Amino acid sequence: MKAYKKIRNWVDERLICWKYFMAKDNAGMGTVEVILIIVVLVGIVIIFKSQITELVESIFSKITKQVNKV
Repeated sequence: MKAYKKIRNWVDERLICWKYFMAKDNAGMGTVEVILIIVVLVGIVIIFKSQITELVESIFSKITKQVNKV
């Protein structure tokens, strides 16, 4: 039973820390964070450009076929 209480206390402490972290003011995003997100997204697009192009073309061809049926 002692082990259960230790685990329960540890979990309660983590929840309190998490609630405190979420409650404090984290409203603003810095310029560096925004730039990093943009760089990562551009990198992903460059890496997967051919797959993205094929996917979009197949989606539009399916849409065109469905429209022609109607």
